[in-house]
Amino acid sequence: MARQWISSGSRFEQEIGYSRAVVDADWVFVSGTTGFDYATMAISADPAAQCEQCLQNISAALGQAGATMGDVVRVTYLLPDRRDFEPCWPVLRRWLGDARPAATMVQAGLLDPRMKIEIEVTARKRG
Repeated sequence: MARQWISSGSRFEQEIGYSRAVVDADWVFVSGTTGFDYATMAISADPAAQCEQCLQNISAALGQAGATMGDVVRVTYLLPDRRDFEPCWPVLRRWLGDARPAATMVQAGLLDPRMKIEIEVTARKRG
């Protein structure tokens, strides 16, 4: 099976040289995804709203790969301010509560100071 590259159309992918997601056999690796609305390149100042947009962006990439949020087996959350994580929990539970992936939260600086959260996932498509 050939490797498949998925793009969201974000200018970052072209400028930096990466893919929103890579499909390799049954595995889907989604790059760290922020809360930008890629159609408008707008981003909310609210961490929970950014989290919602991150997951919408991730869900769209997974859909292009033939997977769903229910296929997510691993998730990593990156936040510049760990205090912004708890307000995201209800959003995360709604999107990932059924999948219950293995998870890690890391406090780290992000590329743009407007970014409050970045999320990356690994999914395995079920037959």
